[in-house]
Amino acid sequence: MVDLSIIIVNWNVRDLLRRCLTSLAAARTGFTSEVFVVDNASADGSADMVRGEFPDVILIENTHNAGFTRANNQAIARSSGRYVLLLNPDTEVAPDALTILLSFMEAHPQVGVAGPQLVYADGNIQSSRRRFPTLGTLFLESTVLQRLLPKSALLRRYYLLDRPHDVIQDVDWLVGACLMVRRQAIDDAGLLDERFFMYCEEVDWCYRIKQHGWTVIYLPTARVMHHEARSSGQVVAAQHIYFFASRVAYAEKYFGHVRAEILRLYLLAMYVYLMIEEGLKWLFGSKRALHAGFLAAYATVLASRLRI
Repeated sequence: MVDLSIIIVNWNVRDLLRRCLTSLAAARTGFTSEVFVVDNASADGSADMVRGEFPDVILIENTHNAGFTRANNQAIARSSGRYVLLLNPDTEVAPDALTILLSFMEAHPQVGVAGPQLVYADGNIQSSRRRFPTLGTLFLESTVLQRLLPKSALLRRYYLLDRPHDVIQDVDWLVGACLMVRRQAIDDAGLLDERFFMYCEEVDWCYRIKQHGWTVIYLPTARVMHHEARSSGQVVAAQHIYFFASRVAYAEKYFGHVRAEILRLYLLAMYVYLMIEEGLKWLFGSKRALHAGFLAAYATVLASRLRI
């Protein structure tokens, strides 16, 4: 058994994956580790790059896009670390980040999950701490209503804006770009829930882990750069579908079928509104090709009925 199993799920971000793996070379010191890359049928030569440039990495090649959650579970099942690190391929790890996270968890045996401070490439802090979403949060956050209520008390609570970002703190959940999880917590709570193709899987996992008595800690002394949404952002319509379909699945799991269906209908109505908005921009504005692209994406979302 090694100290840390590092798991990276990749889809068509070869160059960012290379930078991520290169950053790990300097960060994997002072402890034993193994690195898994699960490639979800990338078409950009990612798997060949890993084989040729990082021969010590354990490469799992899927023949189709199995999704973020299932791919992570594939590697977790094969891993042997006392701790498991889920790491996005669009991240670069500071040389001391993993040592800081690992040392903290070793010193605090009640901690089931710990995550670093995420920063953008320009050094600005990326919001990554959250409280668990209420049903109201699911109707407001990342929807057109957020444009109207950007300073809502509901959003301040959800984003933990009532707490400083530079203090170690117990939180409900952390954005899953970089999560260190104790093996015993995984054994208690189980693997990631594969009903979430991608998005919301870390919310659900942190909830289940906390239900077993573990704490989730935000550790700003460890820093990881996150380029954000480089894989999912390649396919705009699919990104919207996965994001909101996962929210509906989360609502189904924790708030019941009726509330989840109301949320689904509300979100579909939002896309009707967005299509009207983009249609007007296409008719009367400039950049018609851009607006036509959004119209096509929103039509695809509506056709999906937010079911995956």
